[in-house]
Amino acid sequence: MSMIPLCDPTSCVAAGCTATVCVGKGIANNHALYTRSAEAIPGGVNSSIRAFKSVGGEPYIVARGEGAHIFDVEGKRYIDLVQSYGAVILGHAHRAITSALVAAASDGTSFGAPTPREMKLAEAIRERVPSCERVRLMNSGTEATSTAVRLARGATGRKKIITFHGNFHGATDALLAAGGSGVATLGIPGTAGVPEEAVANTIVVPYNVVPEIGNDVAAVIVEPVAANMGVVAPAAGFLEGLRAACDKAGALLIFDEVISGFRLGLGGAQAKYDVRPDITCFGKVIGGGLPIGAIGGSRSVMEHLTPIGKVFHAGTLAGNPLATAAGLAALNELTPDVYMELSARARQLATILRDACASAGIVAQFPVVGTLVGAFFGNDIPTNFDEAKLTNEKMYATFFHAMLREGVAMAPGAYEALFVGVGHDDAVMQQLGEAAHRAAASAVRAQ
Repeated sequence: MSMIPLCDPTSCVAAGCTATVCVGKGIANNHALYTRSAEAIPGGVNSSIRAFKSVGGEPYIVARGEGAHIFDVEGKRYIDLVQSYGAVILGHAHRAITSALVAAASDGTSFGAPTPREMKLAEAIRERVPSCERVRLMNSGTEATSTAVRLARGATGRKKIITFHGNFHGATDALLAAGGSGVATLGIPGTAGVPEEAVANTIVVPYNVVPEIGNDVAAVIVEPVAANMGVVAPAAGFLEGLRAACDKAGALLIFDEVISGFRLGLGGAQAKYDVRPDITCFGKVIGGGLPIGAIGGSRSVMEHLTPIGKVFHAGTLAGNPLATAAGLAALNELTPDVYMELSARARQLATILRDACASAGIVAQFPVVGTLVGAFFGNDIPTNFDEAKLTNEKMYATFFHAMLREGVAMAPGAYEALFVGVGHDDAVMQQLGEAAHRAAASAVRAQ
């Protein structure tokens, strides 16, 4: 294999290279970069769904983003409905975020010691989410869910965990049983490499049905809005029923709000549905687009964590200065008026996609929960994972590629949410509507 050297940008300019990204003369295109990536990275991607396995083809390679748009290395612009799977809410390269990052980076990028910004971000979360009397920061949503489970077991002295079909709680062995989103998109029920012993104490039950909870159950963990199977809303009384059942059994209730936290509103899903969990998992929005995670809960539960209690948690980069700076900047921008606007845009997006598909004769549903939009290619809006799996994945893939050709980027998987951000203004939405109608017509012709 011949090695492709990284080039000197100055010499590239002198040689007449006008590529958006300087990666070596003559290879600044999506296919070449994806091929090169596959020589260094398994499958060419660092998150499996990015490989387009479920929709076919090869991924575009992003060079930069601006507002509602991303640009690939070939210079093509896309209206972005992925928004880093919900982590970006203000739009790409928002001035408040970039300015905060520049200021933080100039002070240093990691210390392995407490900093004022991590304290302030924890305070900002606590002020906005009343159930979070104490907050512990970490590095990812996966770390948040795994720590929440460990904490629940340590606090209760019990082993079993109840989770729900189609809920995805990150790449934690004990929580990968029958998960949604990533594993569903890849068409696998779980994953190789997880022994039976790792899930022996995990009980998986149908979403939107309150289960029987025994006195050996440490916690029930749930996505209060199931955004990893295409956005499924909680049925009336479901979350309230979980709260009551957990209280009766002495189990803890964990809300996985990695997606819904600060996406649905300042208080997340628990504020929207007025149900208070014992532990909440956060990620995505609270990092302003940088890697982060957190858990919050009552003081009595959270103080089981070390160094006060006996449930171990530590991380070299936990509370990272850059991530906390970006997260603080994001939360400071998110006012009630912003959420009202985002909710309106989400409804507008759903209407655009529904009208485009209907005009082309495509049977599809686009449910909206607050600022989240789902996409199901079938007759009915699902209420659980079995119903969600009835979506026509082939039609989704066809529509996905048709939209991509029209300059609209959706998630390359039929079980993900669609996201709008502050950057999706009237002009962007008008362009999106025109593109969606052309894409729907093209998708029908391609069948």
